[in-house]
Amino acid sequence: MVSNLGGNQIKLKEKLPLLHIRDIVVYPFMILPLFVGRESSIKAVEDCVNNHDRLIVLAAQKEVSTELPGPSEIHNVGTVAMIMRMRNLPDGRIKVLVQGVKKVRILQYEELQPFYLVKIDALEEPVSEKENPELKPIIIKVKEKLEKLIHISKSLSPDVLMILEDIEDAGRLADLIASNLNLKVKDAQIILETLDPLQRLKYIDEVLTREISGFTSQKRMFEDFKDLGTKSPFGHGHVVEEEDEFEEIAKKITAKNLPENTFKEVTKQLGRLKKMHPESSESNIIRGYIDWVLDIPWSEKKEENHDLVQAQNILDEDHYELHQIKDRIIEHLAVMKLKSGKTRGPILCFSGPPGVGKTSLGKSIAKSLGRDFVRISLGGVKDESEIRGHRRTYVGAMPGKFIQAMKQAGSTNPVILLDEIDKMGSDNKGDPSSALLEVLDPEQNNTFKDHFLNLEYDLSDVMFIATANYLENISPPLRDRMEIIQLSGYSEEEKVEISKKYMVQKQQGLNGIDEFNVDFTDQAILKLVKGYTREAGLRVLEQKIAAVCRKLAKKVALGESIDSMEVNSKVVEALLGPTIFQQEDSTRFDEVGVASGLAWTSVGGEILQIEASMMKGHGMTLTGKLGEVMKESAQTAFGFIRSNAALFQINPELFSKNEFHIHLPAGAVPKDGPSAGITLATTLVSLLTNTKISKDIAMTGEITLKGKVLPVGGIKEKCLAAMRHGIETIIIPWKNQKDLLEIPKHYRDKVHFIPVKNIHEVLEVALVDWDKHLKSSDTSEEFDKLRSAA
Repeated sequence: MVSNLGGNQIKLKEKLPLLHIRDIVVYPFMILPLFVGRESSIKAVEDCVNNHDRLIVLAAQKEVSTELPGPSEIHNVGTVAMIMRMRNLPDGRIKVLVQGVKKVRILQYEELQPFYLVKIDALEEPVSEKENPELKPIIIKVKEKLEKLIHISKSLSPDVLMILEDIEDAGRLADLIASNLNLKVKDAQIILETLDPLQRLKYIDEVLTREISGFTSQKRMFEDFKDLGTKSPFGHGHVVEEEDEFEEIAKKITAKNLPENTFKEVTKQLGRLKKMHPESSESNIIRGYIDWVLDIPWSEKKEENHDLVQAQNILDEDHYELHQIKDRIIEHLAVMKLKSGKTRGPILCFSGPPGVGKTSLGKSIAKSLGRDFVRISLGGVKDESEIRGHRRTYVGAMPGKFIQAMKQAGSTNPVILLDEIDKMGSDNKGDPSSALLEVLDPEQNNTFKDHFLNLEYDLSDVMFIATANYLENISPPLRDRMEIIQLSGYSEEEKVEISKKYMVQKQQGLNGIDEFNVDFTDQAILKLVKGYTREAGLRVLEQKIAAVCRKLAKKVALGESIDSMEVNSKVVEALLGPTIFQQEDSTRFDEVGVASGLAWTSVGGEILQIEASMMKGHGMTLTGKLGEVMKESAQTAFGFIRSNAALFQINPELFSKNEFHIHLPAGAVPKDGPSAGITLATTLVSLLTNTKISKDIAMTGEITLKGKVLPVGGIKEKCLAAMRHGIETIIIPWKNQKDLLEIPKHYRDKVHFIPVKNIHEVLEVALVDWDKHLKSSDTSEEFDKLRSAA
């Protein structure tokens, strides 16, 4: 048996699996999804896919309510269908997409278990004579009746008429109309079993006549009841439902207090909706559009609180220290108070490592102002339509993130936090950072236009706050719109205080031990800070405090008593196990060729041990997964030392006969940045002159080929890193002295900063007995002259 499908010949086997379906009849060429849930039916589908070229017999049950029909309870005429797609559903069912291929008659049930396997015979239809005088009139008549039914019932999509427009084959026409009518199984089965195309089309004509008559009578009765001021007795009447829906939408539009242009547009769209078929795809798009317009705030403004004293109290209550940052926030709020809530100043952008409180600062600002708070995550956003919205011509179109945020806020003046603004990307769908320029520009955002709404929306009352980890990833035009407020990491003392004031109590409550008298000592928290975390922020520390609380909760659940318990450093180690981090990074004794450098990372400052060694060979080797900038720093330092070998009393032959190896431990961790130049130079000079480097000194700064020291960033973070490792003397570039003012006084009092202008001053401080080394040569006077000149 051979059948045609889309121009391809399909060979039908004599025996195929049977899938009995409840309330639908499938015709040839008909495409529809089916949900398969019965165990035997699932096995039939699986066998069909594996062994029968994805072909299966679909036959309707005689009784819809029968769960497991026998052969006598299934119609013996069905349709062979091809499974085009199959998907397993989470609830155990299978969803299949099938297309009818050929009408067949079931001759015999060959197997009943585990599913029905039937022997079939293809049913061939007689060819309809195109010259038959009855054929053309009945085709025209049927198409006209179908158009009339679509118009009065609105239960069929008008798209059906476009599909049927060019079909002149009577049998195909009858099957397509039958597949789109909501027929009872009895009528649908009669059409399937009627092989003569002309007779089948005549039966379709009778069905259409009955349907039109039924809907006409129903509509007439509705009009009579409407004239009497009575609701229609038909609970399923589409006209009644639509009239009620349109009236409800019109009331919402009137009550919304929309701007004039918005009111005109949404009223126009409602008028279009009334004229459309309710099941058409366009009507669903317009309904969604109207819902969005009515859901977002247009004039609902939340009353603000401009009490700066209260704002200061809220910031102090929610955040420890951060005095400069709090002062800047209060200044911003003061300007807003004087300008009646509006400010055209730059957008605040909190920049710093993870876990230092950037997002919570935004929440506190919203809380102090009495505004709604909404967070928009921009991490990974690459598509411009995420900002501006999709145009309504696309399937699944939605407004952009800002209109969605306004809907979530419910007011026109919320605080919107643009989280991780540095992690936006760009691709062939546009550059979202460029789209953000309009949103954040106070000269433009009062007429922001979302592509989905296609209406001007005022964002000028919104207070935008951004957060970022890496400022370098933000495009210069976007960065120009913002004022950067740097949040550095916390010292060990600050972490202890913040833990005692905020995190311990919070985690005790979350883990159910707040009713017990459990006291975390300062030593316990310091143990967590030093031994179990290595971060600038507080996120991991809070996780470790939570871990201790969970361990204690477990003890309570097992019947142990923890009341009046003191959690000290020994208890912490007993609960969490051995410490993860050891304070071994800093050098314990003065060494040749080993220097302590300071680096800035995304999680705060770090100590970097730079080691150098010399062996027979030629050239220089750099290891430790160094970036291009750090490699260039090493080459610059090496070039400077080689060109000044005589000045440093270094034998020039060492450069030609030896290979130099510079290594930064923790080789799997990438390292880069323009701040290791003087550390690399000091390490090489120490190696070449056999002079030890002081273990009590760390340094940061870049070097030039002339030996000058250039300024670097991240001074506060590097200061905290040195303090963590017990180093209290730091060499910094001369031009970085201004950055010391940003460091709290109690930090500056603990660390001795030595500003330097050139590498000669670095060597004098960092190298042990460097003066003795120079005095032993004839170059000491020349060195002093160069140092003075620099």
